[in-house]
Amino acid sequence: MLKGVAHKFGNDISTDLIASGRYFHLRSNLPELAKHVLEDADPDFASKVAKGDFVVAGNNFGLGSSREHAPVIIKMAGVTAVLAKSFARIFFRNAINIGLPVLICDTDKIGQGDALEVDLAAGVIKNLTSGIELTFSKVPEAMLKILDEGGLVPYIKKHGDFKL
Repeated sequence: MLKGVAHKFGNDISTDLIASGRYFHLRSNLPELAKHVLEDADPDFASKVAKGDFVVAGNNFGLGSSREHAPVIIKMAGVTAVLAKSFARIFFRNAINIGLPVLICDTDKIGQGDALEVDLAAGVIKNLTSGIELTFSKVPEAMLKILDEGGLVPYIKKHGDFKL
């Protein structure tokens, strides 16, 4: 069970908005880069986000260049999952590979600052602020195993291979 506060964004949040190109020189210092996560979409995000919180967005989250560090710095900032109406395919894969849950759901009934509770296995989001319950497609068993281990590399290190 994941619990945290929603930080709401709109549509088309690109990897450039997640990890601004002006901080390209920080690619080898991810903790420092994480201090600037989503800065171009919300200049105060990095100072507001707390461990366990959620990024909530509209359509096409993570579009743009394949910046593998984009989901990494979201996770490093303390975000426990990203909820959006849709994701760019490569961002979705990169997020799962590093152990960051990305959930496709209708985010219209989630507001900025809403308290959320997410059950990955059941496919349920409880908006504790409004009392509304939302659903999303259950996370496939293989993805749950990867997420439980913290990403694909830790899974393979522990199990020696990808076995379902």
